[in-house]
Amino acid sequence: MNKQSSIYTIVYIVVLAGVVGAVLAMTSMGLRSRQQANIDADKMRQILSAIRIVPENGMIAQDFDKYVTRQIVVNEKGDSIGNDAFGIDMATESKVAAAERRLPLYVCDVDGARKYVVPVYGAGLWGPIWGYVALDSDGSTIYGAYFAHEGETPGLGAEIEKPAFSDQFRGKELWKHGEFYPVNVLKKGTKPTAGEDYVDAVSGGTITSKGVAAMLDSGLTPYKAYLQSLTAK
Repeated sequence: MNKQSSIYTIVYIVVLAGVVGAVLAMTSMGLRSRQQANIDADKMRQILSAIRIVPENGMIAQDFDKYVTRQIVVNEKGDSIGNDAFGIDMATESKVAAAERRLPLYVCDVDGARKYVVPVYGAGLWGPIWGYVALDSDGSTIYGAYFAHEGETPGLGAEIEKPAFSDQFRGKELWKHGEFYPVNVLKKGTKPTAGEDYVDAVSGGTITSKGVAAMLDSGLTPYKAYLQSLTAK
């Protein structure tokens, strides 16, 4: 074949693209398990952050197994329907009607005290937001919280991932006078009308803060029956 011809050039480009594509596909497949391991490790770290545990480098999986003693999946009625909490994708599950939703729950042991970690997922200003809320054994008192985002504005909505925001949730109650009230997020100086516990919103991040409030409401309310059973105990 004439190397100066257009046909040769086209064939050369097609073959080269095929070879490069095959190499990239093989590389991606080879790295997939490592990528998934990194994703899992980050999820474990976030759950541990909710119970105020900061693992040492290389110890995330070990600390997760140490503090998370049990994983369960419940339904809106509070019945246990499974045990693979970690495998549930909250981005997908949050779109399902609450009555049909699978609700993951992590049972933890922190210094001899039982904690329950509940994942929440919602929408901020520019993309998804999510988090984990850790509760004491009474099913009401918040022990710790962790929040994250995909693309909120630095210095504004992105502040939800900072301890200055999440630490406000410590000691807040979900049950008030026998009624269930997810913690509200309000502009500083504003008081709730229903008597629920609340935290100050992020300054300049009004929409993101409202997103967190909505996320807590839609994310925690389906657990009401299960948490009430803990309160009764």
